[in-house]
Amino acid sequence: MKVQILGSGCAKCKTLEERVRQLVTKHQLPVEVEKVTDLQEIIKYGIMMTPGLVVDGVVKSVGSIPKDEQILLWMKGTS
Repeated sequence: MKVQILGSGCAKCKTLEERVRQLVTKHQLPVEVEKVTDLQEIIKYGIMMTPGLVVDGVVKSVGSIPKDEQILLWMKGTS
């Protein structure tokens, strides 16, 4: 599974990346985490507001930091 955090480096983007990485480590999930800062790549996902969270190519959230429980569900593939 691949999780991408889309954003230029704003505070919310950094927070989301930290949370995702912490959850992956804490729950020992087989997840590759990638930070995408290239504006052209971000636009390809149709995201106009950051941070964006993409799980296996599917945009899951835009412009906010989802609750840890929701992020976990997405990374476990149950929602």
